[in-house]
Amino acid sequence: MTCLRNLIDEDSEINAKRLGPVSGIDVENVERPNKKVFSNGDLYVGDFKEVLPHGKGKYTWSNGIVYEGDWEAGKMTGKGLLLWPSGERYNGDISGGYLHGFGTLTSPDGSMYEGQWRMNIQHGFGRKKYSNSDVYEGEWKEGEHEGNGRYFWNNGNKYTGNWKRGKMHGRGVMEWVNGDKYNGCWLNGLRHGSGIYQYADGGYYFGTWTRGLKDGKGVFYPAGSKRPSLKKFCSSLGYDNGPKSVLSQCSSLNLEGSTVKKRSVRRSVSEKILVSGVLRSSGRISHKSAESSRHSDSSRESMHHYSSGTFSFDSDGGQSEVQESTAVVYEREYMQGVMIKERVRGYTELPKKAEKKTKPHAKETKKSSCLGIFKGKNSYHLMLNLQLGIRYTVGKITPVPKREVRTADFGHRARITMFFPRRGSQFTPPHKSVDFCWKDYCPMVFRNLREMFKLDAAEYMMSICGDDGLTEISSPGKSGSIFYLSLDDRFVIKTLKKSELKVLVKMLPKYYNHVKEHENTLITKFFGLHQITVHGKRKVRFVVMGNMFCTELRIHRRYDLKGSTHGRCTDKDKIHENSILKDLDLSFEFQMDKSLQKFFFHQIALDCNFLKSQHIIDYSLLLGLHFRAPEQLNGLLKPPMMPHTESSPAGQGPTTDGEVLFPSKGLLLVAHEPSSVSTDPGPHIRGRPLRAFSLGDKEVDVLVPGTGRLQVQLGVNMPAQANQKLSRDEADSAEVELFEVYDVVIYMGIIDILQEYNAKKKAEHACKSVKFDPLSISVVEPELYAQRFINFLKQKVFPEQP
Repeated sequence: MTCLRNLIDEDSEINAKRLGPVSGIDVENVERPNKKVFSNGDLYVGDFKEVLPHGKGKYTWSNGIVYEGDWEAGKMTGKGLLLWPSGERYNGDISGGYLHGFGTLTSPDGSMYEGQWRMNIQHGFGRKKYSNSDVYEGEWKEGEHEGNGRYFWNNGNKYTGNWKRGKMHGRGVMEWVNGDKYNGCWLNGLRHGSGIYQYADGGYYFGTWTRGLKDGKGVFYPAGSKRPSLKKFCSSLGYDNGPKSVLSQCSSLNLEGSTVKKRSVRRSVSEKILVSGVLRSSGRISHKSAESSRHSDSSRESMHHYSSGTFSFDSDGGQSEVQESTAVVYEREYMQGVMIKERVRGYTELPKKAEKKTKPHAKETKKSSCLGIFKGKNSYHLMLNLQLGIRYTVGKITPVPKREVRTADFGHRARITMFFPRRGSQFTPPHKSVDFCWKDYCPMVFRNLREMFKLDAAEYMMSICGDDGLTEISSPGKSGSIFYLSLDDRFVIKTLKKSELKVLVKMLPKYYNHVKEHENTLITKFFGLHQITVHGKRKVRFVVMGNMFCTELRIHRRYDLKGSTHGRCTDKDKIHENSILKDLDLSFEFQMDKSLQKFFFHQIALDCNFLKSQHIIDYSLLLGLHFRAPEQLNGLLKPPMMPHTESSPAGQGPTTDGEVLFPSKGLLLVAHEPSSVSTDPGPHIRGRPLRAFSLGDKEVDVLVPGTGRLQVQLGVNMPAQANQKLSRDEADSAEVELFEVYDVVIYMGIIDILQEYNAKKKAEHACKSVKFDPLSISVVEPELYAQRFINFLKQKVFPEQP
């Protein structure tokens, strides 16, 4: 459709953006009461009210556009028909000169939209048939597919589910004409998150995807095998709440089946969208033709992108691997579509182990949790109370002029207390939770810490207190604490014991000075300390922390490393996608750039000295690993055919005297460019970019294939090479590791720093030392704990390069 601004002459008395009103009427040009010819050649025939078109009438512009329908006070309002010289036509509701309401837009190329409009833009429910016979039926927002909808390709493929900004986003089902089907999560038009892929021959794959490729752990059931219930399968991967917990990873919270409510009217659409009088392309979704070649490997589930911006989908047709024996299933792990591990298990073995695993685990959690009363609706009330309190205190403290903290700003007496009755009060809004009392500890200190960490107060409140709320996540440890995760993944909120709160308040002055002096500290960032009292006696204490794994990259492995060995391993049958592994589970050694490694251990020493001075033990290094697929790196291991440049990630990296200083493979260190990376402060990002020895001690970024350029900071986006250590038992087992060397991106920080070496811990140390090696147990005096922790990292995790 031609741009309406161009179709209507600029000298016309009609406002081009609004298709009206008619103004500047020359009374002397009126030839008879129901006809008027304007000086610019426009013609109106119809009813008038005084000198303005009003009622029924037909207006013909000099450039050939015609409107026939209802008028009100000189504006097109009501029902009407718009005709363009190009052959396009609109028939439907118009309000104040805008396409507004319900109407049908038909284009000469055969495309047609029938549905709801708002201010010249498709908005609401509508059906659009494209010129190539593709059809979309569902919800629109601001001219794009958004909400629930169905898309039918002309070759028979179909998608039903959630959309966002014109792309499949959230939960949805893709059905291919060959019989394959995917039911799961989507992100920006790509399979992303948990899902189930059903092959046409009856095979199933349950697993996770990242940007359209299998990524993470999953289970493959060959054709002909009996698959377990979805609930049991979810339990086997660690999702104890069943299918709902798996699909909750989708960006959309709509968990009701991916169906679209049909209206009683027919709906359809055109290739272009009318926005403020301008018709622009909406980006049709296309599907690759049936003649297109397909990948033979089942890992190559892909959605091919065209340079034009449209995208298409290939199924895994013919890729289900039919096995002679259907009594086995295959536990697999993928990295960016490349299978790196496979474990063959008996069919009956998987659900039994899952059932055996989950029941005692549930009992143990219930027994150990000191917050068992906060379940279901009570947990929702707790979350709502937390949001109300943070919104109140952050809003109260932010307007206070900035100043340096004083001694009086620390301690238990430095607090804000407020009662939140359900009906509301002079200072608090009404709410749907129960009456509660709110206490905010050291508000001025944490306000300064947030500013020190470069967090905007408004963004902080929106992240935690937004309408979308917080997500409750299962406790990864034995403490029974409740964890909440903000919707944008930036913040983690954890419940504390009374003793932990006392330790944090006590150490807060020293903590404040430490993070102020050492901006690259790896110690957990604290953003707020709060307490909620409900029913007059139940007290729940919270601390708000930065999420160390807030990244667009998938974290494939998580480790909690203390440096001790007693009890520091995880039962293999209890390991699932979200497990946090321990010291003895770590089978990798990591090699980093020399300067990065030197700076890392320098900061570790500073942080451990601080914790030692505060008599803190039981802390650990939380280590998150994003692996790069080895198969995708094979071509990159070959010597480059041309001189290395920053824009050529295929190179081996800069060399000196023929020595590869940092064999980057799929990850490439390049000179830091602030304009090329995101410099927005994150919950775990602070300090300057790191310098790399391999680039002449320059500040660096890392190029990650398929993702982009990331700023390298201590504990954030740190590239390394992971060397797998295979034992004989692993080599002889049914679990097969297919690769030994990986490129990884590391995320890490020191957590759990609120345990003092007090009388109780001294007694625990004495008791365990009788039964076990005193050096192997976790509970030891602070100086020994710090030295053992550093030695473990230097010898077992990040050994020096020869």
